[in-house]
Amino acid sequence: MDKIDLKGILDLSVEDRIELVQRIWESVAADPDALPLTDDQRMELERRLAEHEKNPEDVVDWEVAEARIRSQLKK
Repeated sequence: MDKIDLKGILDLSVEDRIELVQRIWESVAADPDALPLTDDQRMELERRLAEHEKNPEDVVDWEVAEARIRSQLKK
């Protein structure tokens, strides 16, 4: 790996550093097989899937969840 100019990165504005992080994350997310799940992560996903299959009606639409969160933030 080439040397990274950390000082140069830290000299960027917060907005530019956030954009840099987003671009880095997008490059990581573009290749999900490059970072396999741990056994614990796989077990947790399997547990959540089993719970959903047991109670498929026990879900909340994103719009409802977002509205609840926003109303709690206003308090």
